[in-house]
Amino acid sequence: MADDLTDRLARCKRPLLYVMGVLYVVAGVLHFVVPDLYAQVVPPVFPRPLALVYLSGIAEIALGIGVMVPRTRRLAAWGLVALLIAVFPANVYMATSGVAITGSPAFVDDPSTTGRWARLPFQVVFVLWAWWYTRPLPDATN
Repeated sequence: MADDLTDRLARCKRPLLYVMGVLYVVAGVLHFVVPDLYAQVVPPVFPRPLALVYLSGIAEIALGIGVMVPRTRRLAAWGLVALLIAVFPANVYMATSGVAITGSPAFVDDPSTTGRWARLPFQVVFVLWAWWYTRPLPDATN
């Protein structure tokens, strides 16, 4: 039973790598398309929120591409783990401050309290997903 699950996960690892990489590239590009939306969730204790949004956008694009390239995969995966940890305060700020995001669709403008808190455990899932690629792919070609 456990071997069956391990085999199924191994078969999914490569396709999920490209899903993850593309998601980070798209998210990074969105930091430049709608930077003010992202700046609104930067905790006020951090200086220059717009600069941080652009910096994290660059990191998401670079790491999203890097994780799809065998030669840079492991380093990029570790970079994604670090990035996810670095942006976690923004998710906590969103959950605890009741900040309403202006200029976005209604369901994003003012998510429910449950929705705000539900984001936090997903960060753990995303960290684990990125961490998965710090290990070689099943066929060892990385």
